[in-house]
Amino acid sequence: MNQEKIGKFIAECRKKKDMTQQELADKIGVTDRAISNWENGRRLPDYSLLKSLSETIDISINELLAGEKLKDKDILKKADENILNMSEYSNLKSMKYGVIGLIVSYIILILIAYVKGINTAPLTSIICAYNCVAFASRYRFNKNDGNLVPAIMFGIAAILNTIAFILA
Repeated sequence: MNQEKIGKFIAECRKKKDMTQQELADKIGVTDRAISNWENGRRLPDYSLLKSLSETIDISINELLAGEKLKDKDILKKADENILNMSEYSNLKSMKYGVIGLIVSYIILILIAYVKGINTAPLTSIICAYNCVAFASRYRFNKNDGNLVPAIMFGIAAILNTIAFILA
């Protein structure tokens, strides 16, 4: 699922209907900022808005998720792809709660380690490794280079921190 492709398609369909972002936003009950985020590929519409958005801009939900008008012969194939992509997107979206929990846990463990005088390097390595995997997964999902760079940096940090701990 390509957020940028979907966003451009939403913008194209909205413009064909001679609607402003604000008019589309008013019709489906969101802000014009949300429309802008979708059209610029920064976010995808929430599941609950897919039906009203697609009806408002006269496309099918399947076309919306594919980011293009579909021919009859492509509809079933794209439907299968869209179902799989939405499932993967949902999993990535829920990862943010795991990251928040991990950060809170990390802070607590660092405070405990500091009070007890324990080396925190292994904890830092684990956090860096987790973030490397999280950003790499996001990159794999939406091919956004903004996720590849942090994945590489967190990977390097995890390796260097582990080496420093072993050598210390």
